[in-house]
Amino acid sequence: MTTLAAFAISATTFLGMEFVAWFMHRFVLHGPLWFLHRSHHVRHPHRFERNDFFFLFYGSLSALLIIYGAPDKDWRFWVGVGIAAYGTLYFFVHDVLIHGRMRFWRKSRNTYLRALNMAHKMHHKAITRDGSEEFGLLWVSPKYFELALRRPAPTRTLRTRAASTPQEKEGGR
Repeated sequence: MTTLAAFAISATTFLGMEFVAWFMHRFVLHGPLWFLHRSHHVRHPHRFERNDFFFLFYGSLSALLIIYGAPDKDWRFWVGVGIAAYGTLYFFVHDVLIHGRMRFWRKSRNTYLRALNMAHKMHHKAITRDGSEEFGLLWVSPKYFELALRRPAPTRTLRTRAASTPQEKEGGR
């Protein structure tokens, strides 16, 4: 397989995963699997939620495709790479940026990421399986771009560490 074909398969899979994610989220997670996904729409004190089990499905599918396609680097390998790339981006954008499940990337001044965040927050306004909108991850309705452009971007402020020892309080080391 040529490098161009491998890239095309992975890129097509990556882009196709947005449709798969939208469809699954809209009709399966907010449908028959709501009993698992509900944990993602309600506040809770737990670090993990039942909704996190969906990672196992897509992660396993990606891993199996990569493993079985690896000897020949055939289409299965590159489809698995595309799914893995989408899953990686999903983790950083959805879990880290939007939901703040890890504290190293909290806000963005980027208009697209701010619009994405606003759309996702709108999705979470509904705490039942019905009434939600914006089911995708990467595609954002134009109305949220307009809103992100109208609303000022967050300012960056550096927090200074409070002096913890008497010497630091007096200006020493």
